[in-house]
Amino acid sequence: MANGWESKSVEAQQIDQQEQIRSQEVVDEKERLGRLKAEVARKVQSLQLTRARIREQLSRTSNERYTLLLNTELQEIDGELAKLV
Repeated sequence: MANGWESKSVEAQQIDQQEQIRSQEVVDEKERLGRLKAEVARKVQSLQLTRARIREQLSRTSNERYTLLLNTELQEIDGELAKLV
């Protein structure tokens, strides 16, 4: 009878340990997703600032070649923003 009781205790401990491992995996996944979300937000903010700077430069330039270059950069940034948002 003692062996049966002991094995149930061991099984319960194993189940508890597995549940703790699963819950830790869930927490780790949430933290990882939070870091990824923050990284994407920083990238979007950086691209938006770059976009604003380029638009400001476009408003000041009269050089046709430079305008073409800035418009090309602006299109690339818009494409990257579209992928992220």
